[in-house]
Amino acid sequence: MPFQTSPAAGAPLLQVRDLAVEFQTIDGSVRAVEGVDLDLAAGETVAIVGESGSGKSTTAMAVIGLLAGNGRVAQGSIRLDGQELVGASESTMRGVRGAQIGLVPQDPMSNLNPTSRIGTQVAETLLAHGLATKKDVDRKVVETLAAAGLPNAEDRAKQYPHEFSGGMRQRALIAIGLACNPRLLIADEPTSALDVTVQKTILDQLGRMTTELGTSVLLITHDLGLAAERAARVVVMHRGRIVEQGPARQILEDPQHPYTQSLVQAAPSVAVARLRPEAFSAPTPDAAPKPVDNIVEVEGLTKLYNVRGQKEDFAAVKDVSFSIPRGETVAIVGESGSGKTTTARMLLKVVDPTEGVIRYDGTDVASLKGRQLREFRQKVQPIFQDPYSSLNPMFTIERIVQEPLDFYHRGSAKDRAARVRKLLDDVALPESALRRYPSELSGGQRQRVAIARALALSPELIVCDEPVSALDVLVQDQILTLLRDLQTEYGLSYLFISHDLAVVRLISDYVCVMKDGALVEAASSEEIFTNPRDPYTRNLLSSIPGNELDIAV
Repeated sequence: MPFQTSPAAGAPLLQVRDLAVEFQTIDGSVRAVEGVDLDLAAGETVAIVGESGSGKSTTAMAVIGLLAGNGRVAQGSIRLDGQELVGASESTMRGVRGAQIGLVPQDPMSNLNPTSRIGTQVAETLLAHGLATKKDVDRKVVETLAAAGLPNAEDRAKQYPHEFSGGMRQRALIAIGLACNPRLLIADEPTSALDVTVQKTILDQLGRMTTELGTSVLLITHDLGLAAERAARVVVMHRGRIVEQGPARQILEDPQHPYTQSLVQAAPSVAVARLRPEAFSAPTPDAAPKPVDNIVEVEGLTKLYNVRGQKEDFAAVKDVSFSIPRGETVAIVGESGSGKTTTARMLLKVVDPTEGVIRYDGTDVASLKGRQLREFRQKVQPIFQDPYSSLNPMFTIERIVQEPLDFYHRGSAKDRAARVRKLLDDVALPESALRRYPSELSGGQRQRVAIARALALSPELIVCDEPVSALDVLVQDQILTLLRDLQTEYGLSYLFISHDLAVVRLISDYVCVMKDGALVEAASSEEIFTNPRDPYTRNLLSSIPGNELDIAV
């Protein structure tokens, strides 16, 4: 855990006192942050934890002077090594940014210029702060990218952001953020969009670099397990205020504020750290095995794509076989590009397999046509990853949920309206949501709408493709609990696609692990998490945020 460095003695490097930030909106002034007090010592890592809207990123942006145009520091003090930053001129802040305070923002795709080469973007930072001349800037760019862990840095410097993977783009942002050897680095959700293995690699690299440079780190995250693993101290924010702060282990094991307690309870990574092999009950040796009733059987599934300019087809899925027992949850896990989503799309009959067989209730899905295909599509429903793009923004919630009922002519208009109200009640949404639009709902509420829509036709199998990856931990916990309750009530079967093994452990009965299109391991959830056989599975498990935490049950 390389971030957890001991703070130096003496006055704090960063001192925030009674900070308030407000934004001007059409409805007037809104306070997003109120009364924040925060200290950060030289060489120390402090994590600010909270859900979306808690004020954690706003606090960090106030420190570096990058609030949105309608935002301002309404009161308080921000001192960096004794220098007051509140009210400082823009020219002063330009000298502070980069040279004294570095930033690694959350979304690498939107924070890198898509029309400029990676090397050019690093060079701009070095030249702006006088750390390189035009004569030696190319050499220093390569050195900076190499220090951030980018292989073949000289060649990479000539490429554009779209030619980089997510992890490589994040390394480029780390290179830019640390290019000037700043005394303080603000890392705002630096790995939230990355797979767990890439996430661990990036955080380890960031930890090594900041330790070598003696840089203090202000880590912004919604994952309490990651915060406790990577930071010496944790600050918990809720509705713009700090509700609790202290040593990471103390916050994790003995949270005092009800909100902190709810974060600890909800965080999948913390829940996984608390689980031990003995928590799983061993099967009775003499117990008779239950007869297996598989709702889905997949055999030898393969999907090939023709790639322009290449002689050989690309195998997105290679000879995959598994079953989904009725009423249970099978999870497919793996990194981006492992083939898990392509497998799900073939099961949904959105994509046709190149080879192999998918049987639903004993019938070959490939043979379904006409009426049988319409029946299949009613029995198998999807829930997609992004609740922001999977709902029609022009439709009311009532129309979104009722659309499948209208399409398949289920009952009378009165029956369909009653069914929609029952579905909203099932997913714990108020009837008042019927007349609202997706833009008026939170991310968790939108995902509840997506679940209600999937349930409209009374399906037997729901394919969940990363259904909680875009949500905060508290909302994740609510959605996972809802899915489990609905499964119990309606006897649903789930195929759960995810790269988050902490979430998978909490919801799945069986786990299939995919890598490069192939199935490398498949077993019960208990077996996968307590006795993984494949090195790739063991690597995935070791990369779960908070995995190194030893928390008392």
